[in-house]
Amino acid sequence: MTEFRDRADAGLRLAERLGDLGEEDVVVLGLPRGGVPVAFEVARRLRAPLDVIVIRKLGVPYQPELAMGAIGEGGVRVVNDQIIRMANVSEAELDGVQRRERAELDARVERFRRSRSGVPLTGRTVVLVDDGVATGATARAACQVARARGADRVVVAVPVGSPDSIADLRRVADEVVCVHEPEFFHAVGEWYQEFSQTPDEEVVELLERAARTDLG
Repeated sequence: MTEFRDRADAGLRLAERLGDLGEEDVVVLGLPRGGVPVAFEVARRLRAPLDVIVIRKLGVPYQPELAMGAIGEGGVRVVNDQIIRMANVSEAELDGVQRRERAELDARVERFRRSRSGVPLTGRTVVLVDDGVATGATARAACQVARARGADRVVVAVPVGSPDSIADLRRVADEVVCVHEPEFFHAVGEWYQEFSQTPDEEVVELLERAARTDLG
């Protein structure tokens, strides 16, 4: 059942499928934390700048697992008006959720970037990388935030994913690249030999290594 040794191996395998993007003006964005080791290998292969895309889903106040939108850096907010209407969420409630999530987002950005500026996305091809897709909710939100930050084209790239979720993502991304779409999918981790949690320190170290290399 195992498909990949670890996230670095998955990134190398995924990069092989993305070689044709090397001629475009590409930015590779890893979804922290586990997507960053995968994204590092992709960025190195494409000789593209690496960054993180930090997003926070906005959950309905009385049902937090139900997303009514998402926020990203630079004050970006995308909302699902249909969910907000169905859940009868007031503007005050939406603002309250956003304030709480904005504080957490800002803390994570500082933790990962250490005061470095984010890589500009305007007019560029953005490759969103995670270590796998289960429900796809985070990747969908990341697509929306990347577009709101000016991305010209959005490509979702993952080593493994649920076929149903990958199909859903193809409706919101310009392209989806997935190395392995197993018919029987239960969890991302079952397709890795080594799938321990990626610590914050590893995310920071990989971003700093990529910045020093300055391949973009």
